[in-house]
Amino acid sequence: VIKQLEEGHHVPFITREVGLYLVVEASSGIIVIWDKRTTIFIKLAPSYKGTVCGLCGNFDDQTKNDFTTRDHMVVTSELDFGNSWKEASTCPDVTHTPDPCSLNPHRRSWAEKQCSIIKSGVFKGCHSKVDPTVFYEACVHDSCSCDTGGDCECFCSAVASYAQECTKAEACVFWRTPDLCPVFCDYYNPPDECEWHYEPCGNRTFETCRTINGIHSNISVSYLEGEPAGPFREGVAKG
Repeated sequence: VIKQLEEGHHVPFITREVGLYLVVEASSGIIVIWDKRTTIFIKLAPSYKGTVCGLCGNFDDQTKNDFTTRDHMVVTSELDFGNSWKEASTCPDVTHTPDPCSLNPHRRSWAEKQCSIIKSGVFKGCHSKVDPTVFYEACVHDSCSCDTGGDCECFCSAVASYAQECTKAEACVFWRTPDLCPVFCDYYNPPDECEWHYEPCGNRTFETCRTINGIHSNISVSYLEGEPAGPFREGVAKG
């Protein structure tokens, strides 16, 4: 069942900076995490488990049925799955998925070389906990896709996604360097002070169970890399 918010329905929310990310947390138990570049994550409160559907899956901890169509059929084709969730019936079905590395063959060797860091010794401590294969393939795919600028952003975001899963699995990896997807947090320090520091594995001291102006959350985002968490800002979203 797809539920639409009534027009004019207000959902209080707060926003804050956590590391490199902008986090928007709604009172309805939904958190949107954006890296301010090419990646967005959606986290749901436990109360949503098994009660949602759509392109993001059904949140039942079973990946094998994530490709469930609008008609409640489990399919193996991403095209059949995606087409089933289109909003407008007049929108034509997508019939094939272009391979970005075939469309941009000049990008393939660069993408494969850069993305090989995921399978390299840099992430050796994580390989046994988080399979790097799918992340490497996604990295090559995304890096080939970005052929009109922002190529490094696509690559860096792809590697950061794997690093984040490693951190969640308690296998933190210091992978960024001054020459590879650098983050210069210390640049923002006032003279002779060291308030800002890059935290590659997030900040585990960040409060993870709190109530702020009526918005309660027990969803941790302490694994997000970057600087310490910033101030909260409030707002109301209209349906």
